[in-house]
Amino acid sequence: MLQMVEPGKTRIGWIGTGVMGRWMCQHLLDAGYSMTIHSRTKAKAEPLLAAGAIWADTPAQVAAQSQVAFSIVGFPEDVRQVFFGPEGMLAGAEVGTILVDMTTTAPSLAEEIAEVAQKKGVFSIDAPVSGGDVGAREARLAIMVGGDKNAVDAVVPLFSLMGKSIMYQGPAGCGQHTKMCNQITIAGTMIGVCEALLYGARAGLQLEVMLASISKGAAGCWTLENLAPRILRRNFDPGFFVEHFLKDMQLALDEARRMRLPLPGLALVHQLYTAVQAQGHGRCGTHALILALEHMAGRPSSPTS
Repeated sequence: MLQMVEPGKTRIGWIGTGVMGRWMCQHLLDAGYSMTIHSRTKAKAEPLLAAGAIWADTPAQVAAQSQVAFSIVGFPEDVRQVFFGPEGMLAGAEVGTILVDMTTTAPSLAEEIAEVAQKKGVFSIDAPVSGGDVGAREARLAIMVGGDKNAVDAVVPLFSLMGKSIMYQGPAGCGQHTKMCNQITIAGTMIGVCEALLYGARAGLQLEVMLASISKGAAGCWTLENLAPRILRRNFDPGFFVEHFLKDMQLALDEARRMRLPLPGLALVHQLYTAVQAQGHGRCGTHALILALEHMAGRPSSPTS
């Protein structure tokens, strides 16, 4: 049984201080854990450095100075570099170190990391999250965990500082497979919410009143409560980038193809988001899907007319 983590004693590492990682790391700092951090853009780490975190020049240095090291970066190729690169975490991790990747990435990559880590005497956990910037900031994330069960049990106190739902899914890759299910559900929900807004606008409804009504019934969901109001305010700041959601949907489609599983709904939404990115909105939040649908419907029927 691995030793449980403890503030003031367990050394923590963190790689990736973007929209979500910045807040997730902050919660661990606030709880009293010593923190060594690295980010591709150092300026994004400045608030954490000001709060007491220590900078490392490479992921390998982060791992070498940590008993538990987390990563949350952008794309599978970034994960591969962070773990397998010449200055990656696996190059710096000592025997017994626990490495936790919270990026949404390919289940097969999580399995590959776990296989290599095991040969080095290192523990590996895949723990993608859902909840966006709000969930990260308010420590209300849903965390889907795969990997060595003993290692997972040891770091649950850390997960509990970042999220409200921490559920073990099974061996390496199972956390990522669960996240694929999450993203498939979000894709279908998002197009439903956006089309409801377009329909309501065309029908002449007061959209705020309509949303208040349907969110209390069977249509109620996180997207309706949190992102539909942002659409009405024309606030497309990212809680989660369109370009990252496109990556996630492609991962799910690739996995489905490998399993010979047709997912026509996901394929449709993926194409629509490709249009959103082509229109220049790849760095907007996922609710920017409305922009592509408005373009198809014509401006006079949009919620902002």
